[in-house]
Order: sequence, then C-alpha cells, then structure tokens
Amino acid sequence: MTQIFAHRGFSASFAENTMSAFLEAEKAGADGLELDVQLTKDGELVVIHDEKVNRTTSGTGFVKDFSFKDIRKLNANKKGMKKEPIPSLIEVFEWMQTNKILCNIELKNGLFPYEGMEEKVIQLIQNYGLMNRIIISSFNHYSIVYCYRINPNIETAPLFLEGLFMPWIYAQSIRAKGIHPKYSTLTDEVITRTMENGIAVRPYTVNDDVDLQQLFKINCTAVITDDPVKALRIRKLYEKRP
Repeated sequence: MTQIFAHRGFSASFAENTMSAFLEAEKAGADGLELDVQLTKDGELVVIHDEKVNRTTSGTGFVKDFSFKDIRKLNANKKGMKKEPIPSLIEVFEWMQTNKILCNIELKNGLFPYEGMEEKVIQLIQNYGLMNRIIISSFNHYSIVYCYRINPNIETAPLFLEGLFMPWIYAQSIRAKGIHPKYSTLTDEVITRTMENGIAVRPYTVNDDVDLQQLFKINCTAVITDDPVKALRIRKLYEKRP
C-alpha cells in the first residue's frame, strides 16, 4: 500500500511546518510527515523551510541569524487567527512519542552548510529511539552520505529536481534506501524499476487527482502531498480493488 506523507504537515489547510499542521495530518490518518530543519545562531534545530523567515512568519531575516529564544517569538501562522511559534525538532520528537507516525526530515543545508547539523539531528533521533521511523533527505547529497556514515541504521534518501538515468544505481552507490524525486521527472517504468531494485520511491509534491491515482495504481512506495485528506480519499478507492 502506498504511504501518504503530509508535505510540511497538512499544509493545504494549515500553516506549513507548524505543530497544528503536524497534528492535523496525524489526525487525518497520514502515514508520515515531511518537514524541514535548519539551525539557529545558537545551534538549536528548528522546523522551517525557507532560509529566510520572511514568507512564513511575522519576522524578517535569515534563520541562521536568530537565536532560538528570538525565533520562537515569531508567528509562524501569520495568515491565521491563532499565533504559533516555529517548532523545535525536539518538540516534534516529543509529540512523536505519543503516536506511530513516520517522519521525513529534510536537511535544509544547500545554501548554508550548517556545521554540525547532521550530528545534532542524528543524536536527537537516537535519544528518542526513532531510528526506524525517520528518513533523512536533502538536496545536499554529501550531507546524506555523511549521515549514513554517522549512523547507517537511519534511512537516507537524496532529493533531486532532474530526471536521473537508472536512479536505483545512484541510490545504491551512496547507500541510500530511497529516492525523493520531483514527480514530474518520473515515468511509471522508472518508478517500478527503482522499486524492483529495492529502492523506495517517494515523489514530491503530488497534489493533482490524476497524478495521485496513477501512483496508487502502480503501488508507488509513498507520495508526498500537501493534502493528505484528498490523498487518503483517493487511496481508499484503490484499496477496495482486487
């Protein structure tokens, strides 16, 4: 059965990368979350996608230039009625102790290398006993190779925008157990052959009904979507088929 990962939480209806978006995704029945991690000036892991806080919060400036105390004062739900802080990764992991949801952590270290990020993330994963429920991904493939070397028991998956020739060969070469490609770069044949070669395929960001239907039809490993409710509704149609 194709798993459903809520992209930045239930971001179609709630402020992305907030605890509300994560809680609602879990409540809706999503199998997993996708979230983004960066480091504050004082080395705390926080959950936010953009390198700047401008788009999603009430503040301005780079995440890396805020202390944890100051970044927590920002409103990450500036379009909604309820004020919400940017979550810490610790806060997410504490909540994950209450459920069985999976979590794809994207390391946002392409623009800024964030020295020590990999060690901090992996140490937290180990501290909370979440090795079997976490996938680490990044567009920075050097970073995920480094993560594998730190702890080969935590799954890694490279993110990429372009179509790769025989992506399962590349994944195997860097010891990744999955790939997270942009959906528009894939064909059904590439997805199927990748999975046949033992590599999970979790394309992003799949929101169109027809695209979701096709991925469920071929039993893709997972989809990463902004709207887990829609995806779950469509998946049910395929679960009923013989």
